Amino acid sequence: MFSPSSWFGNKPSAPVAAPVAAPAPVVAPTAPATVPPPSPAAPAAWAPPPAAPAAAPSAPVPPPIAAPTPVPAPAAPTPAQIAVEAPTPPVAWTPTPDAAPVGAPVAPAPAVTPAAPAVPSPSPVAAPDTFAIRAATPAPAAAPTASAARQGWLDRLKTGLKKTGSGIQAVFVNAQIDDALYEQLEDALLMADTGIPAAEHILQDLKDRVWRHSATTPQAVRGLLVDAVAEVLKPLEKPLEIGRHTPTVIMVAGVNGAGKTTSIGKLTKHLANEGCTVLLAAADTFRAAAREQLAIWADRNLVEIVSQAGGDPSAVAFDAVNAGKARGKDVVLVDTAGRLPTQLHLMDELRKIKRVIAKADTDGSGSGALAPHEVLLVIDGNTGQNALAQVKAFDDALGLTGLVVTKLDGTAKGGVLCAIARWGEERARTKPGTAPVPVYFIGVGEKLEDLETFDAREFAQALVG
Repeated sequence: MFSPSSWFGNKPSAPVAAPVAAPAPVVAPTAPATVPPPSPAAPAAWAPPPAAPAAAPSAPVPPPIAAPTPVPAPAAPTPAQIAVEAPTPPVAWTPTPDAAPVGAPVAPAPAVTPAAPAVPSPSPVAAPDTFAIRAATPAPAAAPTASAARQGWLDRLKTGLKKTGSGIQAVFVNAQIDDALYEQLEDALLMADTGIPAAEHILQDLKDRVWRHSATTPQAVRGLLVDAVAEVLKPLEKPLEIGRHTPTVIMVAGVNGAGKTTSIGKLTKHLANEGCTVLLAAADTFRAAAREQLAIWADRNLVEIVSQAGGDPSAVAFDAVNAGKARGKDVVLVDTAGRLPTQLHLMDELRKIKRVIAKADTDGSGSGALAPHEVLLVIDGNTGQNALAQVKAFDDALGLTGLVVTKLDGTAKGGVLCAIARWGEERARTKPGTAPVPVYFIGVGEKLEDLETFDAREFAQALVG
C-alpha cells in the first residue's frame, strides 16, 4: 500500500498523517486504554504469583522492570544475601531449575553453608583444635594437682616456721652487704637454734657464695643464704625404703610427749596411700590409754593392730612381727613407751625390745640381724638444742636410722636440723661406715595430711623466709 503512494507527489502527505496517528497512541499514556485486553491479561498473570506453580509465568513479567540488567550478575549475589537474611526471597528463586529441587528454605541453608565455608568454616575447625588443647591440658593437670598440694604443704610449713623466717627476713630490710650484715645473720641463726658450729659453717659458705656470684643486693644475698642452708640440710634428705624386707619392721622411739603415737597414725596413713599393708603393735604398755589411742588410729586408717592389756612390751613386739609375717603384711610399726635419755634402765628396756624383734625376724639360723629394719626417733621441734642431745643418746642406745620431726606448727624454730646435719657429718668423718641420720618426715599439725616427707630446699626456704 505504501509503495504505490510514495510514487505520487501529493499523496505522501496523507500517508504521513496516518503514520503520525500511529505513533501518537504509542507515545501517549492512553496506549494502555487503547489496548485494554493486554492490561487485564497482566493482572491475570500477577494473580498466580501467590501460588507456587504460577510463580514460573510471573518471573518473566518482572524481568522487564529490572531483570534485564541484574539477572546475569546480581542474580547470584542476591540469592546469597536473601538466603542468609530472610526466608521470603527464596520464593523468587524457586522458579530457577536449581532452586526448584531445593524447594523449602531449609535446603538452601545447607547449600549456602558449604558455599560460605570460606569464612565460617575456619571457626568450626578451630573449635576442635581448642578442645584438643583442653584435652591435652588435663594430662599435665595431674602434675599441677600434685604440685599444688605440695605448695599448700610448703605454705603450712612456712607458717609454722614464721617466727624464724621473719627474724631472718628482718636482717635484709634496707641492709648493706658488709660485716654488720653477717653479724646480724649470725645472731638470727643462733636464735633459730642452729647452734654455733652450724651457724659458723653457713656464714662462711654464704661469704664464699657472695664473692663468687658478685652479689650486690640484699635479696641476692638472701637467695644465696637459702642455697647455703639447703646444702647443709641435703645429707638429711633420704626416702624411707619399703619392700626390701617382708615385712619391713619399723621401731618407733622417743621421749615422753614428743608425739610418737600420733606420728605412727599419720605414718600409717602415708604408707597406706602408697599401697602398703600395715600392722600396728601397741608395745607402749606403761602409759595410760596408750593402747586405746593407737587402736583409734588403727580404726581411722582401717589397719590391724596387735595389743595386750598389761603385757610385756617385748612380748607384744614379738607377737606383732610373727603376725605380720604370717599375714603377709608389708610393714609392721612397733610403738614404744616414752623414754628419757637420762634414765638408763628405761633405755635398757628399749634395747631389750630391739633384741626381741631381731629374734622374731630370724630365718631359722638364729642371726636375726636384719630386724628392726628401721629405728625411728620422733623429736619435738620445739625442744631446740635439746633435740640434738636426744638424737645422740638414742643413737648410742639403738642405732638410729631415721628421724621424724613433729610440732613445727607452734613456736618451733627449726634450725636444730642444721645442727643435727653438722653433727651427722662430723660423726661420719670420725667413725668410718656411719652416715648422717636422715629426716624421713616432718609434721606441722594434727591432721593426717600434716605429715610429709622432708625436702631440704623446701625447709631452707621456710626457714629463711
